[in-house]
Amino acid sequence: MNIDNHPCFNPGACKSFGRVHLPVAPRCNIQCKFCNRQFDCVNETRPGVTSAVLSPGQAMVYLEEVFAQKGNISVVGIAGPGDPFANPEETLETLSRVRSRYPEIMLCVATNGLNLTPYLDRLARLKVSHVTVTVNAVDPAVGAKIYSWMRVGKRVVRAEAGAAVLLARQLEAIKGLKDRGIMVKANSIILPGINEKHIEAVARRLADLEVDLFNAMPYYPNAGSEFEHLVEPDKATVDTIRKQAGVHVKQMRHCSRCRADAVGLLGESTDQGLMNTLTACRRLEVKTPRLGRVSPRPCVAVASMEGVLINQHLGEAQKLLVYGEKEGRVQLLEARSTPARGSGMQRWQALADTLSDCNTLLVSGVGGNPRKVLSAAGIDVLEIEGLIDEAVRAVFAGESLNHMVKRRLTACGEACHGNGMGCG
Repeated sequence: MNIDNHPCFNPGACKSFGRVHLPVAPRCNIQCKFCNRQFDCVNETRPGVTSAVLSPGQAMVYLEEVFAQKGNISVVGIAGPGDPFANPEETLETLSRVRSRYPEIMLCVATNGLNLTPYLDRLARLKVSHVTVTVNAVDPAVGAKIYSWMRVGKRVVRAEAGAAVLLARQLEAIKGLKDRGIMVKANSIILPGINEKHIEAVARRLADLEVDLFNAMPYYPNAGSEFEHLVEPDKATVDTIRKQAGVHVKQMRHCSRCRADAVGLLGESTDQGLMNTLTACRRLEVKTPRLGRVSPRPCVAVASMEGVLINQHLGEAQKLLVYGEKEGRVQLLEARSTPARGSGMQRWQALADTLSDCNTLLVSGVGGNPRKVLSAAGIDVLEIEGLIDEAVRAVFAGESLNHMVKRRLTACGEACHGNGMGCG
């Protein structure tokens, strides 16, 4: 393993050595106002985009083909399309498999840092040599303008309080990485009118932690995001900011804003053959969680009070949100009315008919009768809590939902907080 051959950390290596990103981490624990994670968009080159999400087993099949076709890959990385440590099981399993199968390859991870610290020792044991942490602000007041929310445990924290938690965890994680001898690159996205005058302060603060490289990355306009109205900063602005930041820490000037499924040399055009292999690997029957099975029922239904969280008992839901794939994206298709109360078991049979195209129903609580009827109709009923976006994408990606399983019990011992009136 020659760490000087990392194409992102060493500009002298980027024309000779390539990288491959394995897209095994679809969930994210932060909502950035500049981000709209469109998974299937082959025409975009930016973080958060991939043509497929793979399980760790599928990723290893794909990686073998990458190495067979490209002899210049020096580093295997995980950079999303969500955050690696919002998907710690998938991330660490993939890294472990790669280290076991290819012991001399460099391993790399790119993260927002919110949930990185608990996994530092495991990264060190796996000999992960390079980690990138994206730090867009070192002032919570500025951070509050950049992030809508972040999930801290099972809580969603917003505004300056959330930005303060994020910053504290990022600084702790970076110090922990350096203490373990892991090289650290910090990314800072230049957001015109938001943090462009703050980037030097970020670089100064991170220089105190002895980060190895700093990447002042120009914002890329992202349709559908809250910041879609912002324009990409011009070259003169970027050069000025990099010069200011360069007083404090070494600058990266050759970033190509890699996709979560990037492969090959930096800046190299997309290898369509490997992209076809990537999407084909997504359909492989490699051992995955049970939700990863191929199903003739293409949709997922959700019980929600406001359309953001899975937080409604099935017996109280007058409508269910139905999600499916459309135009290459997983998105809300429609809201369907549930059958009226008062018909006993017939109500749940009618609901099973209503959801005949759904393989999974996500609820915060459910009674025994509806679970029995829906399960008999081939619909998995899962009692979980959390964000709809995260859970639905996990189902479609075949990822585990164990971290979202509802564990709070009522006095009667049942994982149910309905009023007891609708599940007869």
